[in-house]
Amino acid sequence: MTAMPLVLMYHSVTKYDDDPLNITVSPDRFAAQLRWLARRGLRGVSMRELMAARRAGTAGRLVGLTFDDGYADFVSEVVPALLRHHFTATVFMVSGRLGGSNEWDAGYPVKPLMDADDLRRVARQGMEVGSHSVVHPSLTSLTGTELRHELTASRAALEEIVDAEVTGFCYPYGHVGAREVAAARGAGYDYACAIWKSEHTGPHALPRTYIGDRDGALRLRAKWMRHRMRWGS
Repeated sequence: MTAMPLVLMYHSVTKYDDDPLNITVSPDRFAAQLRWLARRGLRGVSMRELMAARRAGTAGRLVGLTFDDGYADFVSEVVPALLRHHFTATVFMVSGRLGGSNEWDAGYPVKPLMDADDLRRVARQGMEVGSHSVVHPSLTSLTGTELRHELTASRAALEEIVDAEVTGFCYPYGHVGAREVAAARGAGYDYACAIWKSEHTGPHALPRTYIGDRDGALRLRAKWMRHRMRWGS
């Protein structure tokens, strides 16, 4: 199978008391994780930059940094930390929940999401805005019409906000099959991020490496080595 780039999957970076879904990394831990990358001569970049570098054959020391859902702490915690290292990242936004919260995680801690002004701000700071659907459904449970709507309406809404082309998509919950891959490609996305390696792995179902609050230097090294052994990159 074709070598895949190392892409790290984050969600939220903030101080927390309760995190039952294991989607939150503390600011101090996140800062340490970025330092770990920098000390090894690795540079965290958006998926847009990573995919362009791969096409040019210059992606050897680049690591994709992705943040799902579009939490408000991307503005307050993530971007300042990234800029200190001259890193960039991709944030995948749920277009129909701008300025709202993670309603899809009913019964779990409420996390505020970025609004339109936040998106414009992070885009001006060099971050890539990608689509994470309109309302964060499991795409594999939708009809064909509903699937096309989630892919195309979210992209159109985000492009209008940031006044730039949105070329990346991320499958909610990582749920993706052959139909969803074909739909993302057909909707005009250059790439799409999944979570796990699968029979659909490729530019429109890129596997990613989960990063959590427990990932210190030893665990990061283990995940980095595992990726290199699996993909040879």
